[in-house]
Formats: sequence, C-alpha cells, structure tokens
Amino acid sequence: MSATESPMTASSGMDERSASPVRIGVVGCGSVLRAYGRLIQALRFEGAAEVVAAADVDPAKLDYVRELWPHAEVGTEPREVIESDAVDLVLVLTAMQHHGELAKSALRAGKHVLVEKPMATTMEEAAEVLEVARDAPGILVCAPHIVLSPTFAQIFHRVRRGDVGRVLLARARYGWAGPWWGEWYYRQGGGALFDLGVYNVTALTALLGPAKRVTAMAGTVKPERVVDGETVRSEVVDNAHVLLDFGDAVYASVTTGFSMQKYRGPAIELYGSDGTIQMMGDDWAPEGFELWRNEAGHWEIHGETDTHWQWTEGLRHLVDCIREDRTPIHTPEHAYHALEIMLAAEAAGRDGQARELTTTFPPLELPVPEGIGHESHDARVDRV
Repeated sequence: MSATESPMTASSGMDERSASPVRIGVVGCGSVLRAYGRLIQALRFEGAAEVVAAADVDPAKLDYVRELWPHAEVGTEPREVIESDAVDLVLVLTAMQHHGELAKSALRAGKHVLVEKPMATTMEEAAEVLEVARDAPGILVCAPHIVLSPTFAQIFHRVRRGDVGRVLLARARYGWAGPWWGEWYYRQGGGALFDLGVYNVTALTALLGPAKRVTAMAGTVKPERVVDGETVRSEVVDNAHVLLDFGDAVYASVTTGFSMQKYRGPAIELYGSDGTIQMMGDDWAPEGFELWRNEAGHWEIHGETDTHWQWTEGLRHLVDCIREDRTPIHTPEHAYHALEIMLAAEAAGRDGQARELTTTFPPLELPVPEGIGHESHDARVDRV
C-alpha cells in the first residue's frame, strides 16, 4: 500500500480486530529482540500486542522467546511465522542480508511488517519491497525510528519555524568499536554505514529533506576482526566520512564507523544563518538539545523530556497505526532514499566520484510538541 492510503478498510471485522491485541510473529531472535522485547512486554501489559510465534535458524536463541512468551509457537523456519494465520504483524530482526526478502514475503502473505534497518541491502531488492508494499494490505514500517523521539520533534519544529534561520551546514556522528558477535556484520551487505550511519543519514534527511548528491571517504580500516572467538576477514566499510549535498550550497556530513572507542558531544549539529541547534546524546538515544539564537545571545539548554523513550518505539507506533487505522509517520520511501545514500557513499569510497541521487520521499510531518519554546534552561547561569 502507498504511504497515503488507509491501512485498513472500514468493516465490523476490522473494528473488532482493532480492539484486540496485535499478534506479533518474530523472525530473528538475537540481541535486537532483547531491546524490542522490553517494549513488547509493555504493549502486552497494556493489552495492545502479544508475541504468538517466533523463528530463528539458531534453536538456542529461541530460549529467550520461551522464557518471555511461553505460549508462542517457535521454530527454525521463518516461513512458518510469515504464513501463520495467527500472526498479524511480522517483526524482521535477522541479519541485514535477509531483510528485503523476508519483508517481501511477509507483505505478500498479507501481514503488517516492521523491518529493522536497512530495509534491504541493494537498491533492486529495496525497490521490490516498495512495489510489493504499495499493493499489499499490510503496513510497512522501516527502522530506524529516530524521527519519533520527543527531542527530534522539538528540533524538527524549531528548525521548521526558523529558530536558527536557514540551515546552511549540518553534522552528524555515530560509531563504536564494532560487534564481536555475528559474522554477518562483516560480510557483504553488512558494515558500519548500514548498521550505524543509517541513523544519521535518516535524521539529516528528515530535517533537511532529500539529498541531491553524495560523496565519501569510506574504506576498511581493520581488515580482520575477532567474532564469536574466531578471526574473520572483514569485507565491509568500517570507517567513513560521508558528504551530502542538499542543493543551494547546503551541505551535511556523517562520521561513522566500527572505529570509535568512545566519544562525547552532540550527535547532530545544525548551523543556521541565525543560530545553531544541536542534539545531545545520540539520535537513537537523545539527551535533550541545545539552542543558540543570535537574537538571544546565549545558549538555551533543553533537557530530555522523555527519558524512557527507546529506539524501538517504531513498533509501538506501528501497533497504534494498526489498531487505530492510521498511516505511519515515517515512510518506506524515506528508508529507500537513505539506502541509496549509503550505497552511493560506499561506491564513492571506492572510486572517489560523487553520485547524483535519484530517489526522494514525502516531506516528514510530525505533530507539534506541546509547550514548544517554553521549558528551557539558560546556560549563562552555569557560568556565574
């Protein structure tokens, strides 16, 4: 279905379903499920959702499912979850290389789908996912979900109303030393851009709109990694600086990699003609924001308004959309655009050539936060 179509038709059957818990089938029960699991437990307590089936190729990983959801049907075949009549929503949490195919299969089976990032690892497969989604009865939501955080909404609307003037430059950063589990992170279709940089790319394009051109310095700084106790050869980009051109001499950069031990400082900085706004913490785990306006002449510090917000909240949003017959805020087309940027950045890292981008996505529309512009802390007090 398209981003603008209603996910359900009005009928007594649909009304009855919306009052019932959304039945979740999980495909991929590794470390990412533990993060989603906490949210699912909260949704279960609220009567909004429950896990009824799960699959993982590693039987040992199903023990976590049996512990939290003992009544769920478990197995090692994803198709059994995807084709189950008991499942309304398929949660795709596998290795990245399988995201696209599993998302397509679940949509074709008539399910709602949340697929972790990236939506696919090639433009061809991602285009197929979009095509299937447009004609499918279910809703497709693609991670990351960072645009749903209260802090992101505050920054988004302050930029939109011109608090810092016209944004001219932007910077984003996210990285760490890299996973020591899951060999697939270091195989074709994995890497730091798909695992980490995708957050920053999504955030910057959500704030500034679709990018028009991309170039990058991107390569493999550590050719061997120790994964699950074994030394493996890395086949992926694990160190990158990406430069985005939004047109009209507006530029942004993304710094990412499995190459950072620790860091401190803002996750995102937007430099405008009349000020600066910056997100503290990471875009997937924000800690509030800071705002400089030339007319005020001092930094305003805005603390995090929801310390319980988690990067998994896209699942809650999808469950709400299913039960309330609403269209999700973030669109698959946005995820498709982010994928094109990341693939173009990897290609530019190989040959040094900038790439023109061809994809786009509908403008993001976020609800205006209550009390925007009121609760702030004057940083000048700290300097007294």
